Amino acid sequence: MSVFDNVKIKSFTRYKHQETRYKQRSMTNNQKPNNKFDLEKRTTEFAKRVIRLCRALSRDSINNRLSGQGVGSAGSMGANYREANDALGKKDFLLRMRIARKEAKETMHWLECIEEANPEFKNRMQELKKECVEIKNIFSAIIIKVEKNNKKKKV
Repeated sequence: MSVFDNVKIKSFTRYKHQETRYKQRSMTNNQKPNNKFDLEKRTTEFAKRVIRLCRALSRDSINNRLSGQGVGSAGSMGANYREANDALGKKDFLLRMRIARKEAKETMHWLECIEEANPEFKNRMQELKKECVEIKNIFSAIIIKVEKNNKKKKV
């Protein structure tokens, strides 16, 4: 049974790609296909990993400040991505994706600062920094693709 079975399809679609587009627009969040790649889950898991890292840090004035900033920006990446998925339109989507990308850049900054203040966590930080860069690159690719598609439609 397909996730599209419960979706009404307009009977007047001429081409298969139009029918597919209509199905995709008609799906709710509960009807998303089970893709192997789920960026919402990935960004949430990343934020959880940052939280676990910050809990392992020693408590002092520097780490308290760095931890708060790092956890806040890491959580905002996923939150803004989710907001983008529920955007009201393409402009709203692009705005929220750009904010998510900015939060990813900010998270990278705080991770580097945490690494500087806690050199004993250097090995653990490498995976987090790699994941942060990958998520930022995914956000950038999404933004570029949407902007490119918007330009094509205007011409």
